[in-house]
Amino acid sequence: MPAHDVHSYSNPAESRVRHVELDLAVSFSDKKLRGAVTLSLEPAGKTLVLDTRDLTIQRVNGSSSGFRLGERDKNLGAPLTIDLPAGARSVLVEYETAPTASGLQWLDPAQTAGKQHPFLFSQSQAIHARSWIPLQDSPGVRVTYSARIHAPLPLKALMSARRVRDGHFHLAQPIPPYLIALAVGDLEFQAVSQRCGIWAEPSMLKSAAHEFEDVEKMVQAAEGLYGPYRWGRYDLLVLPPSFPFGGMENPCLTFATPTVIAGDKSLVSLVAHELAHSWSGNLVTNATWSDFWLNEGFTTYIERRIQEALYGRKRSEMEFAIETGELTLEMKGLPAEDQKLAVNLDGRDPDDGMTQVPYVKGALMLRLLEEKYGRAKFDTWVKSYFDHFAFQSITTEQFLTYLHATFPGEQLGAWISQPGLPPDAPKVTYDFESTPKKSWATQEWLHWLRQMPVDLSAAKMAALDAEWGFTQSGNSEISAQWLLMAIRARYEPAFGKLEQFLIGVGRRKFVKPLYEELARTPGGKTRAQAIYRKARPGYHPITQATVDTILK
Repeated sequence: MPAHDVHSYSNPAESRVRHVELDLAVSFSDKKLRGAVTLSLEPAGKTLVLDTRDLTIQRVNGSSSGFRLGERDKNLGAPLTIDLPAGARSVLVEYETAPTASGLQWLDPAQTAGKQHPFLFSQSQAIHARSWIPLQDSPGVRVTYSARIHAPLPLKALMSARRVRDGHFHLAQPIPPYLIALAVGDLEFQAVSQRCGIWAEPSMLKSAAHEFEDVEKMVQAAEGLYGPYRWGRYDLLVLPPSFPFGGMENPCLTFATPTVIAGDKSLVSLVAHELAHSWSGNLVTNATWSDFWLNEGFTTYIERRIQEALYGRKRSEMEFAIETGELTLEMKGLPAEDQKLAVNLDGRDPDDGMTQVPYVKGALMLRLLEEKYGRAKFDTWVKSYFDHFAFQSITTEQFLTYLHATFPGEQLGAWISQPGLPPDAPKVTYDFESTPKKSWATQEWLHWLRQMPVDLSAAKMAALDAEWGFTQSGNSEISAQWLLMAIRARYEPAFGKLEQFLIGVGRRKFVKPLYEELARTPGGKTRAQAIYRKARPGYHPITQATVDTILK
């Protein structure tokens, strides 16, 4: 029985979708997907309730009657209720998406690296799958899926599934709906091992393949810790820069932002993170979005372990120290409720819960258990946890029950139900050097810049810029931090780069703090609004919603 999910209208206790079969045509001219989905049911009751958002439902089982589309809620979309005939085991829904579907982004050729062809990609987490597929859009309702995608030549379609042949896909392992993913564009492939490879636009493929050449070693390191990789292939798709997140752990095909291609592999922890989701998130999934930390806390912890296995404890601790500092800073601006691991998202968009708290606070809690019980014993428990709950979606309560079977009496209430970091939180420390060197890694530069006084003068900024060339940096992490400081210091020479950066990069992690900082002053807000008018068409709907709220 799936846990009650406040973010879904669906009725899986009565009628539950088990398999999704898509047949969709891609139309770039009017920015729509058109076609049908066949949903296989077990059990099947008298009615089936699906989640939708801004879909045009044309027919169900060949008829324009026998179904009802409810009123639209701003967060949840609208329920689709279908009357099931006796003995029905499947339904066929013919539909089309809206050009504004929140889970799809349609890019004009000018918004791509190659500038020759349009591009489409999906981003279904948390509840955006319902904007392009009518289904039971809850992480507790796992499905297998197959698909036939009709894309215009010469473009290539890719999905988070095994590619049977061009345009045909199948995934035999059950996944939560938010992991159904689609991309269509001018894409080429380069293998980096027998089971791993890189997809990207032709002009980006060589640099991406070099940056991510260690991905097979990452898979092997993770397998050594937590058991076999169970998804067949592990490929990476490098998307255009408007992708709203760093990465998305879609099975068989991680989606990644080009902003991590730094040329020196200093940002490849993102790949380790998305790979770790192959165990935590994809194999064992949060049953509701209030349990999101089960995905991201475990994944951030495993990411650190993979990085340590490949690049050493020193680098892993440096990266963890940076993340812990980012968590502490972010929590200062969060309401108490949003500082809890088990966050209350009733009546809210689940995207509101995607802060650093489930990621880093969750990882720190697992680090606490490792230090308390010893790495060997804790590793054995984590591996057994993945085996025990494989291909299931679980709640925080189920996690605690399983934990207490091995570690009876363990008290984690302050971590899960209280704001902030408890007094027993592990201290992640790294001895950062104070004198900068050109050989520094990205994380060392970030730490050094973040130690600067918040009231740094424009003159001091100019001196730093003259010595180190921060305004012209090609590293997205360093650029984002430097531009944040430039806004505070009103350092005008960086404002051209600021506009260029905000128009060219749609990653929410970067653009959200920059717009927030601009909006603190009337002049800054005016500048932000002027930039946003140019940048907004190139942003993903998720990023648009975030910046719309900031600038109102």
